[in-house]
This record gives sequence, C-alpha cells and structure tokens, in this order.
Amino acid sequence: MVTGSGSAQASVGSTTLAFEGPFVRWPRVADAVLAAVVFGLAVFVVEGANPDDLAIRPLDEVPIAAFVLFTVACGALLWRRSRPLPVFAVTLVTASLSGILGYSDLVGFSFIISVYGAGRYVTDDRWSYAALGVALLFALSTWFLDEPSLAAVGFGLIVMSGTWYAGRRMRFRGERAAQLERERRAEARRMVAEERTRIARELHDVVAHRVSLMTVQAGAAKTVAASDLDSAVQAMEAVERAGREALDELRHLLAVLRPDADADTLGPQPGLGDIPELVRQFADAGLEVRLAVDGTPTDLPARVDLFGYRIVQEALTNVLKHAGPDAQAEVRLGVDAGSLVVDVQDSGRGATILPGSGHGIIGMRERARLLGGTLEAGPHPGGGFHVLARLPVDGVTP
Repeated sequence: MVTGSGSAQASVGSTTLAFEGPFVRWPRVADAVLAAVVFGLAVFVVEGANPDDLAIRPLDEVPIAAFVLFTVACGALLWRRSRPLPVFAVTLVTASLSGILGYSDLVGFSFIISVYGAGRYVTDDRWSYAALGVALLFALSTWFLDEPSLAAVGFGLIVMSGTWYAGRRMRFRGERAAQLERERRAEARRMVAEERTRIARELHDVVAHRVSLMTVQAGAAKTVAASDLDSAVQAMEAVERAGREALDELRHLLAVLRPDADADTLGPQPGLGDIPELVRQFADAGLEVRLAVDGTPTDLPARVDLFGYRIVQEALTNVLKHAGPDAQAEVRLGVDAGSLVVDVQDSGRGATILPGSGHGIIGMRERARLLGGTLEAGPHPGGGFHVLARLPVDGVTP
C-alpha cells in the first residue's frame, strides 16, 4: 500500500508536468526565443507611410544607435525572471531614448514585457507597485512628447496596468498552486505514515505472538529436559524456528518504521556531544544562541543521548520559526536528581504560542514521556518561551 501511495504521487506529478507550457518547462530557452522575436520586430518592422501600416526595412537602414538600443533592451529580457527590477529599469531607459530619438516604437514591446515581469516576479509588493507607477508615468509622458490623442494615452495606461495586473495574477496563481502542491504532498505523507503505523501494529502483534510462543516452548523444554531429551530437543527446535520468524518480522517492522529519507543515511545518530555543532548551525541561520553545560554525564544511554539532542533541536527550531526578529536563545544542560535536564529559553514573542500546541511540542513531550520523564513548555513570566525537559538517565521505554 505504501508503494501505491508513492505511485499515485508520481502520477500526479506527471500529470502536472503534462500541462506545463514551454515558459515553465524551458524558461531559459523560452526567454531567449522571446528576446529574439522582440529584437527582430524592433529592428526590421517600422511604421509605413500610413501610421496604421507597418513596413519591413533592410538591416543596412537601421541606425547604429537604434541597433544598440534594441540589442540592450531585448538582451535584458534574458534576465526578466531572476532580475525583474533591473530589467524594468533598462527597458524603461531604452524605450525612453528610442522615443526621444525617433526610432521604432516597437522597442516598447520589451518594456511592456518587463512591466509584466515586475508584476509576476517581484515578490516585494512595494517595489512592484512602484514599478507600476513608473510605467503609468511613462505612458502619460507620451502626451508631452508626441502629443497623441486622449484615446491613445488612455490605451497606453490600460496596456501598462493590464499587463502588470496579469503578471501579478499569475504570481498569485503560481503561489497558490505551490501551496496546494505542498498540501497534497503533506497529505500523501500523512496517509503513508498512517498506513505504516497500521502495518507496524500488525507486525508488532506477530512479533509478540512469536516471542510468546518461544517463551512457552522454552518453558516446556526446561520441564521435560531431564526425563525426555528428545521432546526437549524438539521444543528447542520450535523455539529456534519461532525466533528466526520473529527476527524476520522484526526486520520488516523496522523497515516500515524507518522514513524513506533515512534509507541511504545509516550513519550514527546524533547526541549531546553534537549540540555545539547544532548551535553553530542555528547561529549561521541568524539565531543568537548561548550554550551552558553543567556536568552532563558522558556515559548516557543511547536513547537519552539522542532524545536530549532532538529536544534541543526542536526547541531551537521553534525559536527560529516563531520567536520573531532579534530573538536570542539560551540552552542549558545539566543533571539533577538522576535526570538529564534540558532547559531552552528564548527572548522572543513566546506568548503568541499556546502551551502544548504544534507538532513540535507534542513530539518533544512524547520523547520525554517514552523515557519516563517530563516536559514543560509555555510562555515564560519574564518574556519569551521556555522549554524544560527532565529525562531520567536510567529511564526505560514503557
């Protein structure tokens, strides 16, 4: 069933790709073709004798200055996705110079495309609106340069605003599609996790049955060993078969519970000794973290060592996500009354997070519970958010 879920995801991905156009599947090639087409129109197409007509002009009749302007304007379109604002500025300048010098107005096509890019690819709304305002001013400026009719100026304003709006709508549509795709993948992972949990419960029952059978057979062998050696040998052979079957089922159980992402990463699990490196990673991400270690033992059980590390990791992750800008965190590790104490506190907006909310806090509390310990998480009276875990050093998983 797990395999089926993966196949379903693959088929969904294939279907999505099937409906993607060339501008999505081959963006660099598509932009190069677009730039070449616009360049060809700007160089070879001019107004005819009648202003409503177009004519083709030979290459040798193209002024050098115009050729340079067209090349710069159209070449800039190659970066319209990655650098939309600089491309907007370049095409604005070239379109303005083209109009002032009396060259082909068709170079304005590159500027219109850059206006679309300002709406489509500029993620900061303030800069996107600023680009729209400049584009509208450019359209109004033609009133003073060429003295066109009011209808022509109005048409220019409509073209600029409509092009920008089309780009903005496409950006929102793309963001919404990406969000839906993330939600679909999360739902698929959730379904796979639920299926794995169900299978794990079934395999657990099988393993438990085999171990119970081994216990009964071993007890029977012990009882009859002195009087009936053959029966004892048969009983021990049954124990061996049941043990092999239990080991085989246990391997399947572990394979089901291991996430796909861990299939090729069989290195050692992290522990408290790796927390300084963890702190450095969060510092690289922009979070100031202070670490204080007060006499933690070096011979901790592997489960306590791992769970302590995971709690610190999850707590710092929550600080990075929710504490807000300029937040600081402090991690304290120590031993108190036979328990490892993990204390993480931050100076951010802890009051905005309800105690016990979120999968992160649930996961930390579950890890502490499995070791027979406790975890407290909530806003600190002095400000910020506080996570305090006590993990018995000799704790056992219930």
